[in-house]
Amino acid sequence: MILLLLAAVILPLAILFFSNRRRRLRKSAYPPGPPGLPFIGNLHQFDTSMPHIYLWRLSKKYGPVMSMKLGSKPVLVVSSPRIAKEVLKTHDLVFSGRPRVLGQYKLSYNCSDIAFAPYSDSWRELRKICVLHLLSSKQVQSFRPVREDEVFRMIRNLSVKASSGEVANLSLIMVTLTSTLICRTAFGKTSDEGSGSQRRFDELMIESQAMQGGFFMSDYIPSLSWVDKLTGMISRLEKIYKDLDEFYQELIDEHLDPNRPKPANPDLLDLLIQLKEENFCSIELTWDHIKAILMDIFVAGTDTGAASIIWAMTALIKNPTTMKKLQREIRELIGEKGKVTEDDLPKLSYLNAVIKETLRLYPPAPLLLPRETLEKCNIEGYIIPPKTIVYINAWALARDPEYWDCPNEFVPERFLNTKVDIIGQDFQVIPFGAGRRGCPGISMGLATVELALANLLYTFDWELPAGMKREDVDTAVLPGITMHKKNPLCLVPKQIIRI
Repeated sequence: MILLLLAAVILPLAILFFSNRRRRLRKSAYPPGPPGLPFIGNLHQFDTSMPHIYLWRLSKKYGPVMSMKLGSKPVLVVSSPRIAKEVLKTHDLVFSGRPRVLGQYKLSYNCSDIAFAPYSDSWRELRKICVLHLLSSKQVQSFRPVREDEVFRMIRNLSVKASSGEVANLSLIMVTLTSTLICRTAFGKTSDEGSGSQRRFDELMIESQAMQGGFFMSDYIPSLSWVDKLTGMISRLEKIYKDLDEFYQELIDEHLDPNRPKPANPDLLDLLIQLKEENFCSIELTWDHIKAILMDIFVAGTDTGAASIIWAMTALIKNPTTMKKLQREIRELIGEKGKVTEDDLPKLSYLNAVIKETLRLYPPAPLLLPRETLEKCNIEGYIIPPKTIVYINAWALARDPEYWDCPNEFVPERFLNTKVDIIGQDFQVIPFGAGRRGCPGISMGLATVELALANLLYTFDWELPAGMKREDVDTAVLPGITMHKKNPLCLVPKQIIRI
C-alpha cells in the first residue's frame, strides 16, 4: 500500500526531473552518498528490514562517512570507529540531539522520557535521576534477589522440559524471563507465566515496540502525513497510546493507594513517586515524565536483554567447541553447588568474553538510536548542517577489518587479555552507544544476561531438535529498532546438574 502510494506521488516527478542532477553542496563540503530522487531522496531505496547491512554495503562504495536524503530529512551515516569517536566524543555535544519520530514522540508523552527526548536542561535532569537513583550500582544490586529468583524459576521450568525430552522455545522463554523481571523491578508485580496481567504486559510491549520502530510517512515527508491515516498507522498509534496510558495509570494508582503494604524493597515506580513527592528535581517531575520513563524501562529492559541471550545461545549452538569450553569453565567453578549466583559471575572470565563477542556480532540496536545535530559541525572536512539525522552503524563498527581479525567469526578469545570493553570507551564496539546519549542501564541489562546464560549452560547440555543440523540454525533478523532473531531458537535441554 505504501509503495503504491509512493509510486503514485513520485512517478510523475521522477519522469519530469530524473534528468536533472540532485542539488548538492560541493563534494568537498558535504559527504558523498547515493543519488536520490526529487522530493523523496533515497527513501525508495532504503531497506527497512536490515538497514544496518544496507548502509554498510553503501559505505563500501561511498566511504565511512556518507550522506543521504530520506524524504526531506538530511541524513549522515557513520561506519568507521575512528569517525564514530569524533562524533560521539570530540563533538558529542553537537551530536546530542534526537530527531522527532512520531511513534517515539507519542509513546514517550511528547518526548518526556530519557531515550527520545531532545537535548535540554530537562533531559539532563531526568538522566541524572536515572543514573543516581533508578539505575545506580546500589539500586541494581538491590534487585539481585529478584534476578536470581526469576532465573532459577526459569531453570526449574526448563528442567521439566528436559525430563520429558521436550523441545524448548528459548526465544519465547527469554522474552518471558525479561518481561517478568521488568514487571517485578519496575512496579513490584509478580506475574505467573501465562497469567492475564503478564499477557497484557507482553501484548502492550510488542505493539509499542512495533509503533516505535514503525514507518510513518510524516517522519520523512511532512506534507504526506495523510498517508499515515490512510494506512491505519495513526489509529494503531492512538490505540496503543491509550492502552499504555491506562496501564501506567493503574500502576500509579495502586502505588498511591494508602492501604498498599509498604514494600521492604521499593520498586522503580516507588522511587519515582518518592522523588516527585519530595520535589527532589530542579524541574517539576510530572506524571507524564514518570510514565515516559516507565516506557523506556519496559521497552529497553524487555527487548534488548532477551535478544542478547538468544544471540549468545545461537552463536554457541553453532560453535559447539566454544560452548563446551564455556560450560567447562562454569562447571569447574560451581561444582555441585546446584546454581550460579551473581557472586560467581566476576570469576567467569570466558563467560564475560562470550557475552562481549555476542554483543560485538549482534548489537541489540545495530544503528543505536539516531542522533540529530544541534548546530553546524565539521567532520573529516565535511560541513554537517544543523538538524541532520545521524546514524552510527554499530554493527559495521564491530566488523571493521581494520580493527578486528576475522571480523565475521565468533571468537570470544579476542576479548581475553585485552582492555577493550563494551561500555562506550572503545569505539570499535559500542553496543550500548557512547557519550551523553549512551545507554544508562548497561549494568542492569548485563547482570540479567550474565546470570541467565551462566545458569542455562551450567545446568543443561543443549542439542538441536531431531533432524536439524547446525548449519540450519539461521541468523536472519526481524525488522525493528532491536535486532531480534527472525525465527525462534528451539533447542532440546539435557539436564546435567540436578537442582
